[in-house]
Amino acid sequence: MILSSIIQRIVLATVESGGLAQPETEPVISSDVVVATHHWWAGFILYLPLISLILCGLCAAMKVKSKLPAWITTVCLLGSFVLSLLLYFDYGGSPELIPLLSWINLADPGGNFSGLSANFTFYIDSLSLLWIMFVTGLGTLITFYASEYMESDLGKGYTRFFAGVSVFLFAMVALVLADNLLMLYLGWEGVGFASYWLIGYYYQRPAAVAAAKKAFIMNRIGDLGLALAIYLIWTTFGTIQYDELMDVIQSGSWKESYDGWTIDAIPWFLMLAAFGKSAQIPLYVWLPDAMEGPTPVSALIHAATMVTAGIYLVARTYEFFLLSPESLHVVAWVGGVTALLAATIGLAQHDIKRIMAYSTVSQLGYMFLGLGVLSTYGAAYHVFTHAFFKAVLFLTCGAIMHGFAGQLDLRKLSGLIRIPGWRITSIAMLIGCLALAGFPLTSGYFSKDAILAEAFITQGPGFEALGWMAIFTAFLTAYYTFRVWFRVCAGKVEYEPGDEHHGDDDHGHHSEAFHPHAPRFAMNFVMAVIAIGALAASVPYFMDTKADEALAGGWVADMVHDSTAQGGLPGLDRHGQSMGDIVEHGHAGHQGEGDHAHPTLFGMDVHTAMYVISGVVGGLGLLLAAWLHLFRRQDADRLKAFLQRHWWIAWLPRAMEHKWYVDEIYQGLIRAPLWIASHLMYAFDRFLIDGLLVDGIARIPRMVARWFQPLHNGIVQSYAVTMAGGVALIALLMILFLQFWKIGGGG
Repeated sequence: MILSSIIQRIVLATVESGGLAQPETEPVISSDVVVATHHWWAGFILYLPLISLILCGLCAAMKVKSKLPAWITTVCLLGSFVLSLLLYFDYGGSPELIPLLSWINLADPGGNFSGLSANFTFYIDSLSLLWIMFVTGLGTLITFYASEYMESDLGKGYTRFFAGVSVFLFAMVALVLADNLLMLYLGWEGVGFASYWLIGYYYQRPAAVAAAKKAFIMNRIGDLGLALAIYLIWTTFGTIQYDELMDVIQSGSWKESYDGWTIDAIPWFLMLAAFGKSAQIPLYVWLPDAMEGPTPVSALIHAATMVTAGIYLVARTYEFFLLSPESLHVVAWVGGVTALLAATIGLAQHDIKRIMAYSTVSQLGYMFLGLGVLSTYGAAYHVFTHAFFKAVLFLTCGAIMHGFAGQLDLRKLSGLIRIPGWRITSIAMLIGCLALAGFPLTSGYFSKDAILAEAFITQGPGFEALGWMAIFTAFLTAYYTFRVWFRVCAGKVEYEPGDEHHGDDDHGHHSEAFHPHAPRFAMNFVMAVIAIGALAASVPYFMDTKADEALAGGWVADMVHDSTAQGGLPGLDRHGQSMGDIVEHGHAGHQGEGDHAHPTLFGMDVHTAMYVISGVVGGLGLLLAAWLHLFRRQDADRLKAFLQRHWWIAWLPRAMEHKWYVDEIYQGLIRAPLWIASHLMYAFDRFLIDGLLVDGIARIPRMVARWFQPLHNGIVQSYAVTMAGGVALIALLMILFLQFWKIGGGG
C-alpha cells in the first residue's frame, strides 16, 4: 500500500507539472495496423516454450533419467518455428496486432492522466518476423544438438538445462513479438534471468558462478536504462504501444505537444539498455566470461539470439534516435571502437571459445556501427548472417571440447580434418570462418559490405575514419579467425586431452590412453545444417525486391524497409533540420540512383569499391594467418619472441593477451572502491551507530543498575551494614559542611 501510494503521488506530480501528455481523445489503432484475430493460433509460438517448461518440470518431479526433456523441448521449439513460418507466409504486408490476453489496462475516469495499456498482444511486422524465424529456427537446431552434447549430465542437470532453454525461448518470443514496451521489458528481463540460469549451469565451479553473477549485474545496469526510457516514453507520449507511438511521431504533432528534455533523454537510455544486452563498451566484459556455460548456451544465447536483442531494440525504436541525431553518432562510434577493441583482444587469446566470444563482441560492434550510420538494413542483415555463421563456429568449438575432454587451447590441437570422424566438424568450422572473415561471395561478405559502405556515404562526425577503422578490423577478423582454423583443423595431427581426461599420459602429444570421440548424428546433423544455412544466408541479397520499391539488397532490405526500422521521417525534426534528406542520403547505398549523387572511393562507387577493398583485406588476413599458423608456424613463435624482446613494443602483445587490462581497471576503479566503501559503511554502522549510539545508550541504565544491584540482595545483615554506612556517610558530609561553613565565616 505504501509503495502504490508513492507511485501514485509520483505519477500525479508528473501530470500536474505538465510532463505527461494528455491526448484529448483516446488513442486509436493506426489505420495501417490490422487486428488479425484469425491468426489466433500464432499465440502458440509463445505458449509452446511455456508448455515445454511445464513438462520439463514434471520430468524433474518424476526424476526422469532419459533424453525425454530434450525431445520435449526440441518438438515444442520446432512447433514454434513452423508456426513462425506459417505466420510469415500468411503475412499481408501491413502490420498486424494479434491479441492473446488482457494484462494491464489502467484508466483515469477523471481525466488527470491518459492511463496505461499493456496487453499480451503480438505486433507482427516484417522486422519481428525476420527476428522470430531465425530465433526459433536456430533455437530448435541448437536444442537438438544439446540433446547429444549434454548427455553426460543425464540424471543430474539434464532436465534443468532444457527447462532453462524453454524459459529463454519463451522470454525471447515475448521480447520480439511484443506490441508494447512493457511486454518487451518482460521478455528483456526474462532472457537476462535465463542467461544467468544457463551460464551458471555448472554451479559447482566457482568460475561459472562468478560469470553468471557478472552477466546478471552488468545487464542490470543496462536494464535500468530501459526502465527509465519506458517511463519517459509513457510520461511524454502517453502510450507505450508501438503503433500509437509511431503514429504520433510520424504525424509531426509531437512538436507542439511533447517537446521537452525527455525527447533527447529517451534515445540515450535506450542506448544504455542496448549496450548492456549486446555487450558494447563499457558493458561488454560479461560476454567473454559467459563462455563458462555449456557450449549450446554460447551458440544459442551469445551468438544467435539474446545478444542481438540490443540491436532489435534500437531498430524497433529507431524513430526516437532520429529525433536526436547526436545519439546515433554515439551509437556509431561506440560500435566501431568496440569492434576494433574486441578484435585486438581476440588476436592474442588461445582458448578458441573465448576467441569466438570476443569475435561476437566485435561483430555486434559492426551492427551498432550500421545503426549509427543509418544503415538499419546492413545491421539487420549482419544480425541475420551472423546468427548462422557464429552459431556454427560455437557448435564446432563445442564438438571439439566434447570430443577432446574439454581441450580448447589451440596450441594443443592440430590436424582435426585428418582424424576419422572429424571432417564434418572441420568443414563446418571452415565455412563459418570464411563467412566471419568476409570472404568474397559468402554471407558475411555482403552483410558487412552494407555497413562499411554506409560509413563512407553517411555524413557524420568522423564517419569516414570509422569506415577505415572498420576495414582494418575486418583484416584483423580474417587473421584471428583463420588463426584458429589453421591451428586446430589443418597441419599434422597432434593433440592433448583437456582437464576432463585423467589417463596415464595426459601430457604427450599423442596419448595412447586417450582417443578423441567424434560427434555423432545429432551434433553432426546440426553443424551441417547451420553451415549450409551460413552459405545460403547470402542468397537473400540477390532475391528480387518488391516491384514498387527501388531497393537493392534483396529480401532482408524489404523486411527492414517495411518496419519501424526503415529510418524515414516526413517533414522536419524539432530542431528545424530536414531529416528526410539525412535519411535518403543514409540509404543511398541500397536505394538505386534516386536524386542523390553517390560518393566515390578510389574513383569507384562506394559499394563497388567496398566489394574490392573488403575482399582484398579479408584475403590478406587469411594469407597472413596461413603463413604464420600453417606453413611457417615457427615464424609466429619468432615474431612473438621479437615483440617481447623489445621494450618499445613488448607492451602491445602483453596488453592484448591481458584483454587491455579492462577487468583490472574495473577492479581498481569500481569494484575495489565499492568493496572498501561497503566495509567502511559496515564498520560505521556496526561500531558507531549500533555499538556506540544504539547499544551504548542502552547499556547506560544497565550499568547504573549494576552499581546499585548489591543494595538489593535480600540479606538483612547487608541491609544493616548499608544503613550504617549510609548514616556514617551522612554524618561525614554534615561535618564537612560545618567545617566549610566556619571557614567561610558563616559561623
